[in-house]
Amino acid sequence: MKLSEELEARGFIHQFTAETLAEIVDGEKRVVYHGVDPTADSIHAGNFVQWMLLRHLSNYGHKIILLVGGGTGMIGDPKPDVERPLIEQSEVERRVQKIKLQAENLLGGNEITVVNNYDWLGSVGLLTFLRDIGKHFTVNELIKKDAIATRLQSENGLSYTEFAYPLLQGLDYLTLYREKGCTLQTGGSDQWGNLVAGVDLIRRKEQKTVYALTVPLIIDKATGKKFGKSEGNAVWLDAEKTSPFVFYQFWFNASDESVVDYLKLFTMLSLVEIEQIALEVAQNPGARTAQKKLALEVTTIVHGFDNATAVARVSEVLFGDLTIGALNASEQALLEANAPLVTVDLKASVIDVLMVANLAKSKREARTFIESGAVTINGNKVLAVTDTMGDTVSLVLLKRGKKNLSLVKVG
Repeated sequence: MKLSEELEARGFIHQFTAETLAEIVDGEKRVVYHGVDPTADSIHAGNFVQWMLLRHLSNYGHKIILLVGGGTGMIGDPKPDVERPLIEQSEVERRVQKIKLQAENLLGGNEITVVNNYDWLGSVGLLTFLRDIGKHFTVNELIKKDAIATRLQSENGLSYTEFAYPLLQGLDYLTLYREKGCTLQTGGSDQWGNLVAGVDLIRRKEQKTVYALTVPLIIDKATGKKFGKSEGNAVWLDAEKTSPFVFYQFWFNASDESVVDYLKLFTMLSLVEIEQIALEVAQNPGARTAQKKLALEVTTIVHGFDNATAVARVSEVLFGDLTIGALNASEQALLEANAPLVTVDLKASVIDVLMVANLAKSKREARTFIESGAVTINGNKVLAVTDTMGDTVSLVLLKRGKKNLSLVKVG
């Protein structure tokens, strides 16, 4: 299968500046760049898809440049609603270093060149910029770009700082074309106008054809919401921001409607293997085979095999059939760090523990749960409302139903 066919089959392609995608990715090996402004010090799930695209391109032999916007990050691209806050240069530099380390990991060992656009934007003179770059753009063109057009119609208006952003991104592409031979820029679909600005600038100044390619915004089909910071549900690839356990759970909780799409985009599994998983989902969605595979594969890419395996085993204790006794010491510590935990007396009744663990609001409700068979300790149903914790081991898993649970230390 050609790379263009695989990328389209996996769902990576939204728009591109050529007659066919094959013209861009199937022929000569290109120098490709993707730009990231340091609006945070970590990549998140919403733009993780970009790195999976770059990984496919790199595996095919295209050379990858990560442009970290130390310069443009001090300005901020136009958001549809409000102006981004300006960031101090020292903070920009700190974020640049962290993003660089993440990017190198995400390409799976493939070579990556990292550049900072502050290196050229920081020294460009205003008059030079206006003469050499500004004269190649018309206001008529700029106000048609989606983010700019939306802001012009809002109460907040648009500052000249933001209005100039597409010109700065165009200069980035021109600089990388001249200095690195770069002929392809990738980005999200919301960046289309900025990407095309660079393509047009190079055509006008150099009389050369270069390309732009965007991926679609990733939408959860079950909720209609997108991944990303702006939705208030950011899942970060930095373990200090989102722990490997929480990261794993995010993917494990993928909806049945979207999980196969996510396997295509966020893992390196073959399309043949994914098709087989899709058949299993159709036959037995309750087994959550696809979600388990997705969570393990993505967590391995981001946090490594050992971390991924450990959090998968802990997850299986909480939501599957694995027992606490099957965990090693480090896995048990991980379990205790990530699950609700209460400490109770040996003689405590299960009814009281359900209330302490916030699994029941009252003794009456707790009795009802027990009598209906909804309460288990380490997978075994609690049979009588008079049962106590006295005969249990020191750490147990108390569950009401499948998803309401708490670890209980007994002593």
